[in-house]
Amino acid sequence: MAGGVNKVILVGNLGKDPEVRMTQEGTKIVTFSLATSEQWRDRETQERKERTEWHRVVIFNEKLADIADKYLRKGSKIYVEGQLQTRKWTDQTGQERYTTEIIVPRFRGEITMLDSARGQGTGAEGDSFDAPSTAREPFPSLGAIDDDLPF
Repeated sequence: MAGGVNKVILVGNLGKDPEVRMTQEGTKIVTFSLATSEQWRDRETQERKERTEWHRVVIFNEKLADIADKYLRKGSKIYVEGQLQTRKWTDQTGQERYTTEIIVPRFRGEITMLDSARGQGTGAEGDSFDAPSTAREPFPSLGAIDDDLPF
């Protein structure tokens, strides 16, 4: 296989409000931590168990970054589609560190808001919520398909 697939799908809750920063070119980048949890019952003790994983999500897609900045808050339940990326950086002591993040790139990815606006500080009970619940950027054009494919 010449290529591969790098796709991550997560459903979880924001651990805190999104952080917004701007690049030198004026592009908005939004980051947030997303908690995913799984629950099960221990076979021996019948005790209910839960494990939470924390994921760092970075949005490079400007439209999705605007939506995340405007509508997502701590506790928001969302669906995120992106790709894994690990980057190397050096901390203040000179130690090399690695961070694995979920990247929502400029031309791919999706964010779907799964909870209503009620209780999120965006309006009174019964108010309509005019934010788009799903935002998706189309894949870039792949051009004409080559008819010489072997399958």
